[in-house]
Amino acid sequence: MNRADISVEDFLPHRGRMKLVDEIVEVDEEKAVTRSTVTDQWPFFNGKTVDSLVLIELVAQTAGISNSWEGIKKHGDQFERKGWLVGIRESRFYVDAVSLDTPIITRSETQFRFENYRDILGTVEIDSEIAAEVRLQLFQSDAD
Repeated sequence: MNRADISVEDFLPHRGRMKLVDEIVEVDEEKAVTRSTVTDQWPFFNGKTVDSLVLIELVAQTAGISNSWEGIKKHGDQFERKGWLVGIRESRFYVDAVSLDTPIITRSETQFRFENYRDILGTVEIDSEIAAEVRLQLFQSDAD
């Protein structure tokens, strides 16, 4: 699948205010890179900024894109997009809030996997500076 064929909606069930990823920059079974821009529709928007906690969701959605890539590759159009339970193992924030219209690059990479469990390391960049580092545990109770 080439980048012209890739749509965020094909990879994530998120819609409306919960769809934070605008574009998939890179994706494979182990990692993904996405591009997003803060809008007034994002959760935690207070009129000027969004709380940095939303960066955890950006990492989770970026990891979800990588997980979906694997399923689409295995099952094609028959792939059923199911949600994952997400636990936050660790997070470090280097910003308190993110301003409206700020472009963001998010990276996620699988550090460990076993059956339907994943340990994910994610980074969020703003202006080429790390804004957050997040380690997530993902579990899907009914894989395949």
